[in-house]
This record gives sequence, structure tokens and C-alpha cells, in this order.
Amino acid sequence: MVTILFDGIAYGMLLFVLAAGLSVTLGLMNFVNLAHGAFAMAGGYAALVVVNRLGVPFGFGLVVAFLFSAALGALLERTLYVHVYAKSHLDQVLFTIGLVFMSVAIVDYTMGSSQQFIAIPPALQGQVTVLGLDMSKYRLLIILICGLVTALLQLGLTKTRFGSRLRAAVDDQRVARGLGINVGAVFGLTFALGSGLAGLGGALGAEILGLDPIFPLKYMIYFLIVVTVGGTSSITGPFLASLLLGIADVAGKYYVPQLGAFVIYTIMIVVLILRPQGLFVRKGAR
Repeated sequence: MVTILFDGIAYGMLLFVLAAGLSVTLGLMNFVNLAHGAFAMAGGYAALVVVNRLGVPFGFGLVVAFLFSAALGALLERTLYVHVYAKSHLDQVLFTIGLVFMSVAIVDYTMGSSQQFIAIPPALQGQVTVLGLDMSKYRLLIILICGLVTALLQLGLTKTRFGSRLRAAVDDQRVARGLGINVGAVFGLTFALGSGLAGLGGALGAEILGLDPIFPLKYMIYFLIVVTVGGTSSITGPFLASLLLGIADVAGKYYVPQLGAFVIYTIMIVVLILRPQGLFVRKGAR
């Protein structure tokens, strides 16, 4: 049971880093970006190329994944996304779904259709004994990195001037501009950060989830479940929801493997029936 709990926490942490950008863009910017998984896939393949083909260290590959996805997100936000911010949610869904299928075709043509994995250094392979329990070194690394990212993201959004400017821009763009806030720059930087986090998650999760052209479609529902169950008014909600879903998914596949991922879908349905705004919505949040 402790091993299942450990694996579930690692999986949940990974889900949060993958879905954190979607939580920010949907919850704070009120933009439905179903192409979020494409940025995770882009970061994963960027890390795969520099690590597997160029032979750079794995840690440097994670940095490349973050920077590549962040740069790609910033470019697409300034050239494409900025034109659909004011559109209806249906238009945003259709637009981003189109980007997903374009990314699938591009990756299938350039990288091939077979599933690929990033080479993990020997130091991160195998297990280590902690308090008498054998734990995966790589999953411990995931927990440490994702925990650090979560703490920095929470502090950045709640304790910094940039976080205050972002919330002000979301609440009323006209007033924010009147106060001298560059709303376009704030939204662009926020989108790039979310895309970079997705890329980092894609690189970290490549060993567990694998990389293939249909990655954005395969895991899109997981990202949406995290945001739906946790709520979109804060980062804390999706984080706790990720842990809950990660543990439930691992435990469900271990104890009732014939049901597969049905366990987390059941959790989502129950939560939507009982609390349509999510489990962890701030009082007064809409």
C-alpha cells in the first residue's frame, strides 16, 4: 500500500506540472487551450533529441524542454492565440483542437509514429531504500522537481508583483491598462510560463508515459480532469486534485486492473454532480 501511495504521489505530481499551465490559462486568463498537451509533447521531443541524439546530460535536457516549449508558446501566443482571447469558448475550443491535429501530423512526419522514450542516466535507474522501502530513484526525482515547481509557482502567483498584475489584468483589462500594466506582456509571459511547465512535464513524464504523435490527444482528458476536479480559481485546487487522481488511478489499476482508468472518470463524474465548480473553489469564486 505504501508503494502504491508513493507511485500515486509521483504520478499525481507529474500530472500537476503537465496540467498547471492549463489551470493558469483557463482559471486565470479564462482561455480554453485544448492544445496544451501539444506543448508538453514539444518539450518531451526537444529533450529526447538533445539527450538521445546529441548526448547532452539529462538535466540539461529538462532545461531545453522548458525553454523550447516556453519559446514556442510565446511565439504562438503573440502570432495566433492573441487573436482569439476575446472569442467565445466554442471558437477557442475549435481553434486549439485544430492546433492539436496539426501538431500530431507534424510530429508524425518528423519524428515517426512509434513510441519513444528518453534515455535515463544510470544514476537515476533502479531503486533506493528509504525507511526500509524500495523506491524508484526516478520517481523520487519527479516528486522533488514537481514539488519545487509547485512551491515556486504558488509563490509567484500569490506573493509577487507579477502575480498581482496578472490577477488585475484578468479582473479588468481596461482598468489594468489605465494603471500602467502592460496586459499583453503579462498574458504573453503567463502563457509562455504555462507552456514551459507543460514542456518540462512532458520531458519528465517521457520515461513513464512515453512519447508518440498522439500524446496531446491521449492525455488531454487527464489535464481537463485535473482542472475540473480541482477547480480553476487557484493553483492549490488542481495540485490537490492531481494527487487525489494520481493515487486513485494507480490504486485502481493495481487492485481492479479490469476497470483500467474508469476509477478517475468515476471520481470526475461524482465531483461534477456534487460540486460543479470543483472540490477546492475559493468562497465567492465564480
